[in-house]
Amino acid sequence: MSVIVITGGSRGIGAAAAIECAQRGMGVILTYQARSEAARGVVERIVAGGGKAVALRLDVGDTAQFAAFRAEVERALQQIWDTDVLAGLVNNAGYGLFAPLEGVTEAQFDGLLNVHLKGPFFLTQALLPLLAEGAAIVNLTSATTRVATAGVAPYAAFKGGLEVLTRYMAKEFGARGIRANAVSPGAIRTDLGGGLSDEFAALLGAQTALGRVGETDEVARVIAMLLSRDGGWINGQSIEVGGGYVL
Repeated sequence: MSVIVITGGSRGIGAAAAIECAQRGMGVILTYQARSEAARGVVERIVAGGGKAVALRLDVGDTAQFAAFRAEVERALQQIWDTDVLAGLVNNAGYGLFAPLEGVTEAQFDGLLNVHLKGPFFLTQALLPLLAEGAAIVNLTSATTRVATAGVAPYAAFKGGLEVLTRYMAKEFGARGIRANAVSPGAIRTDLGGGLSDEFAALLGAQTALGRVGETDEVARVIAMLLSRDGGWINGQSIEVGGGYVL
């Protein structure tokens, strides 16, 4: 069984991706920061469907945790799946901040930087020795890197950095057959940044060619595809999953 790591797998797109990947026969190691019960619920749902999964605590914004986390991943691989390699890594964990440029504090800036760019960089570095030949990396970015939305400048800037980093991962890891792609969600119904009110969802839907906001499982299916053989010749790309947002 191919085993993957999904950060931020206790809710939203991460949880949907964990469930979708498990349904496609992948073993799942998902991470959570504080929502242990939600993470346990995702694992239980996967197990109830005949899959295998484990939830491990990780603060992606704290690189000092990465060495110990890698050791936990190695133990889980051996004890649950009797293997020592990963088939994929999904850098998904994140959070939102809505504030105008002039109101963003340095602490808020650094927090977003650590989770959305520094964390994925060094977590990928830490887990790289465990990634098998031909493995896949999927980085979650955002349509806010293409469409400027007032109030999310730091978030969008770091997601843009992650999009660039994705191409460098594809270039540098290609010798091992490791692919790296970015998935860029558009307007999706999640609880990121406090979630979408019905009024705001309607506003975003009106700016989308298909006339609605997206659902987490619609993004999850693209992530799962990129991790599978179906995405085997897709590399170094940023795929926007947004139903035609602000075309």
